[in-house]
Amino acid sequence: MEFSIKSGSPEKQRSACVVVGVFEPRRLSPIAEQLDKISDGYISALLRRGDLEGKIGQALLLHHVPNVLSERILLVGCGKERDLDERQYKQVIQKAISTLNETGSMEAVCFLTELHVRGCNTYWKVRYAVETAEESLYSFDQLKSNRVELRRPLRKIVLNVPSRRDLNRSERAIKHGLAIAAGIKVAKDLGNMPPNICNPAYLASQARQLADNFSGYITTRVIGEQEMRDLGMNAYLAVGSGSQNESLMSVIDYRGTAKPSVKPIVLLGKGVTFDSGGISLKPAESMDEMKFDMCGAAAVYGVMRVIAELKLPLKVIGVLAGCENMPAGAAYRPGDVLTTLSGQTVEVLNTDAEGRLVLCDALTYVERFEPELVIDVATLTGASVIALGHHLTALMSNHNPLAHELMTASEQTGDRAWRLPLQDEYNEQLDSNVADMANVGGRPGGAITAACFLSRFVRRYHWAHLDIAGTAWRSGKAKGATGRPVALLAQFLFNRAGFRDDE
Repeated sequence: MEFSIKSGSPEKQRSACVVVGVFEPRRLSPIAEQLDKISDGYISALLRRGDLEGKIGQALLLHHVPNVLSERILLVGCGKERDLDERQYKQVIQKAISTLNETGSMEAVCFLTELHVRGCNTYWKVRYAVETAEESLYSFDQLKSNRVELRRPLRKIVLNVPSRRDLNRSERAIKHGLAIAAGIKVAKDLGNMPPNICNPAYLASQARQLADNFSGYITTRVIGEQEMRDLGMNAYLAVGSGSQNESLMSVIDYRGTAKPSVKPIVLLGKGVTFDSGGISLKPAESMDEMKFDMCGAAAVYGVMRVIAELKLPLKVIGVLAGCENMPAGAAYRPGDVLTTLSGQTVEVLNTDAEGRLVLCDALTYVERFEPELVIDVATLTGASVIALGHHLTALMSNHNPLAHELMTASEQTGDRAWRLPLQDEYNEQLDSNVADMANVGGRPGGAITAACFLSRFVRRYHWAHLDIAGTAWRSGKAKGATGRPVALLAQFLFNRAGFRDDE
């Protein structure tokens, strides 16, 4: 969809539709008041009649309002004015976009960006509007033989800002918002793709395609099973040993600066394209959702696209750790002892705790890049869902400043995380009688003990772990990938690059 910025009065707009807000109880926003005055009280009369209360989720489309140049006015409920925050603002934008798209308005001028939103300046209101609009219009229908196409879909939105002084920062907000929305879209597309299509080879092909599309900035290298054997990545290889699909690790190298002194930031994504649980087989119910076990890799892929699109002045390496966990005669077993790339040994107690076995070797592998920091992203534990539900990503780190940076980015974007402790006491649960450690530590604190396992492989650099098992996808009727935490990680890199929202 096309977005543009304008600063103007509502009475001068000639458009298919003008979008304005109404607060509870039946109170017009300043822009709506201007339109009401032009129309000789037409809008306020409708509200007094009870046509719209102003609650979030409500909308009322008016046609041919007296003395108004635009064909339509869309009134959108904004809730109580004092309560309008970033989360509710996104709900308001979502309702506006879905209503416009369903009612045949191919273009609109939106004045919702002029509302006062607690904690948000103009940059954030514009950027949130762009990202939310793109999210609202997303659909995954590539595999449907009969696609439903709207006759008059929404194609163009003009976002109005209060002052001409806001135009430059708002244009930048649109640029950033579109890049992030595109990154989220490709991450969702990868996550939603069925596992008979999206296997490790498919992930690798997408990584190579990214290098083709941004050849001046990105190179991609794919590491296959033979090279993994030569390196000694036995834990990674064990996870994929029961699958007919070769395990492939894609290394996407982005060079946005030629300064030799700049060390790379490494983003590592778990890319288990289907997780049956292996010999420790999962229950059949909802097993189809285990195609989403590669959403960490999908998110890293989406972030790499964002930074390449915006040409961030950073060095970033994205690693997609692709494999498939299946039961078979060659599959690894409970009781096996694996020697990892680091030389440490792991007793396998549960083959369904496979993600940490893939990541531990990948975390050791990335030491060769001498990274400034490493962030891994993984749908790692059901325990993180029990702890935080489906709203917050679990964050654990061995470096407080890095954790604080990620928390700041999560608050800025609304792609929220919550930090869990990473203390030595939890490590005792990983004790093994036959190896250096076990791959599971029991049910208590399962998300934390999984991170403790990973922490044994990251002692040479600053590291953070994002467990997105609760936030990477939705179940039920709205089943599908969410694209999280692309926005969080992209904002983290924006902040690292020195991008500001007040310039």
